[in-house]
Amino acid sequence: MMVNLIGPCGMNCGICMAFLRKKNKCNGCRAMNDWNPKTIVECRIKNCQLLKENGYEYCTSCEEYPCKLIKHMDKRYRTRYGMSTIENLETIQSKGLTVLEAEQKEKWTCKECGGVINVHKGACSSCGKPRQSEE
Repeated sequence: MMVNLIGPCGMNCGICMAFLRKKNKCNGCRAMNDWNPKTIVECRIKNCQLLKENGYEYCTSCEEYPCKLIKHMDKRYRTRYGMSTIENLETIQSKGLTVLEAEQKEKWTCKECGGVINVHKGACSSCGKPRQSEE
């Protein structure tokens, strides 16, 4: 996983369904390319005026962190997909991006084939094996 795939909100774009698909592949919310999915173009977090005005790389730098947008996204992802964007951001803030990258690689790598687990489908994007629950 590459560090430029961690969005300002703490989302790991490298495990996202849009990034992992073959057709109309998204390159992550930080990528500037000819084709961007509507979800990225219209993302209220990525387009946050405070982020842009202040040149913040991650939402944790903002005086309004965690704002209602971040809280809502985190709740949805924790509930539906078993991951926390706030936890990712706090790891970046306290331990650094390299530590988050290592943790994400461990958590989202298929134990069966070494492929990337799709956070939205809960299964490996290579072999299709369901993600093993953390115990």
